[in-house]
Amino acid sequence: MTTAVTAAPDRTGPPATAGHRWRWVALAVILAAEVMDLLDVLVTNLAGPAIRADLGGSSSVIQWLGAGYTLAMAVGLVTGGRLGDLYGRRRMFLVGVLGFTAASAACALAGGPGTLIAARVAQGLFGALLLPQGLGLIKEMFPPEQLAAAFGAFGPVMGISAVGGPILAGWLVDADLAGTGWRAIFLINVPLGLLAALGAARFLPASRPGHATRLDLPGVAFLSLAVFLLVYPLVQGREAGWPGWSFAMLGGAVVVLAGFAGYEQRRQRAGRDPLVIPTLFRRRAFTGGLVAGLAFFTALAGFSLVFSLYLQLGLGWSPLRAGLAGVPQALGMVVAFVLAGAGLAQRLGRRLIHLGLGVVLAGVVGMLVTLVLAGAHVSPWRMAPALLAVGFGMGLVMAPFFDIVLSGVEEEETGSASGTLTAVQQLGGALGVALLGTVFFDAMGRSVSHAVRVTLVAELGLLLVTVAGAFLLPRRAREGGGGH
Repeated sequence: MTTAVTAAPDRTGPPATAGHRWRWVALAVILAAEVMDLLDVLVTNLAGPAIRADLGGSSSVIQWLGAGYTLAMAVGLVTGGRLGDLYGRRRMFLVGVLGFTAASAACALAGGPGTLIAARVAQGLFGALLLPQGLGLIKEMFPPEQLAAAFGAFGPVMGISAVGGPILAGWLVDADLAGTGWRAIFLINVPLGLLAALGAARFLPASRPGHATRLDLPGVAFLSLAVFLLVYPLVQGREAGWPGWSFAMLGGAVVVLAGFAGYEQRRQRAGRDPLVIPTLFRRRAFTGGLVAGLAFFTALAGFSLVFSLYLQLGLGWSPLRAGLAGVPQALGMVVAFVLAGAGLAQRLGRRLIHLGLGVVLAGVVGMLVTLVLAGAHVSPWRMAPALLAVGFGMGLVMAPFFDIVLSGVEEEETGSASGTLTAVQQLGGALGVALLGTVFFDAMGRSVSHAVRVTLVAELGLLLVTVAGAFLLPRRAREGGGGH
C-alpha cells in the first residue's frame, strides 16, 4: 500500500501547457488502480482467519498472505518506475493492471494455501509495476498549474478506501455471496481491473519518456535475496522451534546486504546506474528516514494485523464487526491528512512528526489500558477513543514524512531516494506482519488477550525507535518540493 503520494522525478521535461485532453478521466483510471492496491492490503488482514479456516494450513498462512504481497511490492517498486521509462508508461500500466487482475482471479480460485500465497506474490509484483506509472503519467498529462489539484485527489480517494475497504471486505466475507465467501474479496478486482485496463487503453497518453536508464538486475537479485533471508525465518522460525537455520538466514541477510552495498558502489564507480545511489547513505537525513520509516511502517502494519486477529480469534467477532470496529482508526487518519494538507505540515515541519508519534504512543497505551480493564467485555465503543488517537497520530506522521526526508538529499538523488523510501514502506509492511504477527502467535499459548498485550508492548518499542530516528530528519520540507 502506498500511503504517501510523492511526486516522481521529472525525466520527461515540462508537460504541455494545455495538458492531455482526457487528463481528468485518465486520473480516475489511475486512482482506480491505486484503490485496487490499497484494498488488497487491507482485506487480507480481515479475511485471514476465514481463509485459513477454509484452506487449512498453520497460522503462518495468515502472515504470508500479507507479507508475500508487500515483499514482492517492495522489491518490484525499485524497478517498476524504470521499466516505464524504458518501455513506455501506458504500456507498463496496462501490463500491470491486467497482470494484477489475473493474479486476483488466481487468488479467488486458489485451492490451497500455497497456491493462494503464490498468487498474492504475483499480485504484489504486478502492483509494483502498475503503481509507479501513475505518478509519472500525471506529471505528463497535467499542466503545472493543475498538478497540485491532481495529486490532491489522492487524499480523499485513499481516505474513503481506507474507511470503506475493511467494511466492504467484512461484509463480503459474511454475506457469502453465491457461496464465494472470502473469495469475493479478490473477485471484486476482476471487473474493476478490466474497466481500468479499458480506460487506460482509451484515455492514457501513449508517450515514451527519454533518458531512460538501464535496469540493475544483479542489484535487484541481491536485494530480493536479502529481504527473503530476513522475512522467511521471522515467519517460519517460530513454528519450527527456532532452529539453527533460522538464525543462519538472519545472519545471511546481513551478509547479502553488505554485498549489495559493495556491488552498488562498484557499479557507480564504473559509470553505470546503480539501483540505489550509495552516497545517499552518507546523508544523515536519509539514513534517519530509513530507520524511522522502517520502524514506523512495521508498527503500522503489525498493529492492523494483530488488532484484526484479536477481534476475530480472541473475541469471536465476525469479519464485518471487526471491520466496523476499525473505522475510528481510519477516520482519524483521514482527518489528520486533511489538517496536514491545510498548512499544518508546512508550519510545523519535523515537529508534526514528533507530535503525531506522541499521539500514537498515547493511543497504544490507551488501547493497552482499555484491554486490561475491559477484558472479555471490551466493546467497539470502548476501543474507539484509543483507535481514533492511533489513526490520527499515524496520519500526522505520514503526511509530511516523505517530503521532509527527501528535503535532506540533493535534487539529482531525489528519484533514487524516493523509490528507496517507498520500497522501505512496503518492506516495513512485510516486517510488521512477520515480526509482530510472530510475537502475537508465540504468546497465544497462554491466551489471546495476553498475546495482544505483549504485541502492543512490542509496538511501543518500535514507536520509540521511530521517535529517535525522526530527530535525524531535516526540520522542514524543501520549499516547492514534491508533496501530496
